[in-house]
Amino acid sequence: MILVSSCLAGFAVRYDGAAAKNDIAAWLVERGQAIAACPEVLGGFGIPRPPAEIAPSKSFSSTRKHVVECTGKDVTEAYELGAARALKIIRRNNITVAFLKDRSPSCGVDVIYDGSFSGVKIPGMGVAARMFSENGVTVFPDTRLSVDAVLPYIDPELRDALKSAFPQGS
Repeated sequence: MILVSSCLAGFAVRYDGAAAKNDIAAWLVERGQAIAACPEVLGGFGIPRPPAEIAPSKSFSSTRKHVVECTGKDVTEAYELGAARALKIIRRNNITVAFLKDRSPSCGVDVIYDGSFSGVKIPGMGVAARMFSENGVTVFPDTRLSVDAVLPYIDPELRDALKSAFPQGS
């Protein structure tokens, strides 16, 4: 079983009230091969909500990353709660792999914003992506969501259908 960010499955749950639909993610969810979850919604955030970014650490000794809204409000605890709730879904469903929306303060796998709210991207992981990875889940950014990437994780009887639905591979 696969976990995908809800926005990738076509649900309008992003901070701006939009989706970031990926047709492969939607196909997987529609056929019971993936479960969609949004850690931010699971953390209690509404739709839409203020943009948030992971703030730069103010202390060299601090390993905890703080998530701050553009208003300056620290929303770290809600992000951690949403990640923990999503991790429960992962464990209950024996999920081993997740495809997540990169650049998100929750789901970023390779890239996040730098906390300045100026559009600057830096290498890093979001709160949920890091929690999943630390708990043995293989995490991929949506930029690597392709037919070849998901084939090993879906039911064998659906592999040909997936390849037929997406002959170009993505």
